Amino acid sequence: MSWAKRNKRSSEPFVRLSRELLFKSSEWAAFRPGARDVYLLLKAKYNGGNNGNIRLYYSEIRRRRITGLRSDKAISSAFKELESAGWLKRTELGGLHRHLNEYLLTGKHDKLL
Repeated sequence: MSWAKRNKRSSEPFVRLSRELLFKSSEWAAFRPGARDVYLLLKAKYNGGNNGNIRLYYSEIRRRRITGLRSDKAISSAFKELESAGWLKRTELGGLHRHLNEYLLTGKHDKLL
């Protein structure tokens, strides 16, 4: 087996964030921790071809036991904060008995690739 194949299987998945975003973006610094966590979880589901169809279930977020994101109200607030800042856009409106929510990462201040 080649080194590239071994390395591909054993490499850890990661979410790319630029230094500019982390250290120079006043908007990123102004987000509450819950909104930052939701953004990271959404971005982790981005695979290069699914933008606009990214799904992140409340149950997935609760299962991670992230402090500050344990209630539906807190999770909803984090999504709303990101939407109002223009960092994500809901492309499909969902609910309990309808379609699922789907999101688009706008890349407003963050390079997606």
